[in-house]
Order: sequence, then structure tokens, then C-alpha cells
Amino acid sequence: MPTKSRPKPESLADVQRWWQQHTANLWPAALGSLNFRRSPCIRPNCHACRSGEKHPSHVLYCRQQGRRFSLYVPEELVPQVQRWLDNGRALQELLYQAASRYVQALKRERDKASKKAED
Repeated sequence: MPTKSRPKPESLADVQRWWQQHTANLWPAALGSLNFRRSPCIRPNCHACRSGEKHPSHVLYCRQQGRRFSLYVPEELVPQVQRWLDNGRALQELLYQAASRYVQALKRERDKASKKAED
């Protein structure tokens, strides 16, 4: 059975290079959710609303200062906004990974510094 090799200890500079390499293509990025909905309009005799079909639209739901809000997204912008949201989720995952890597590198730097001080 093959053994897993332990990852090479990273320095702070290694973590920074890793971050820059993995985030270089993740702009623009956004957080939120893009939803398709069908909703009625305000016109009294609208054929689509009377038939139950209603009016299709895409809506971006976001949070700002703890408050949820929504924005209408025109159909032609949906692929672009979806790409931003995909980038945002990828960036969020990298932030979780960066926390662990960065703390481990900081602890290694601290340990090196304390060993030098002992010598």
C-alpha cells in the first residue's frame, strides 16, 4: 500500500505565492445567489398573469451590512453574473484553505525565531 507523503512545510512567502497563483483568474468575484423566478405584474388584464404563466426573470440575492436585498438581472447578463458567483465561491473556498496554511506557516516562523534566540 503506497504511503501518502506529507506536504512540504510552507513559508509565509510560499503561502503568498500559492494564493496569488490560485486567485489570479478569479476576478471578478461576487457572493450571493442567482435565482430564476416567475412573478405576476401589476397590469390588471395581463394575459401571462391570467394564464398562470406569469413573467420570468432572474434575481440576484445578496447581503450588505447584514441585510438581504435583491437585484433584477437582465437575461443577457445572467452568464456573466453566474461566472462572478462561481468565482466568489471558489475564492471563498481558497480563503478557508489559506487560513490553515497561513497559520501553520506563522507557527513555523515563530518556532524558527525562538530556536535562533536560544542559540
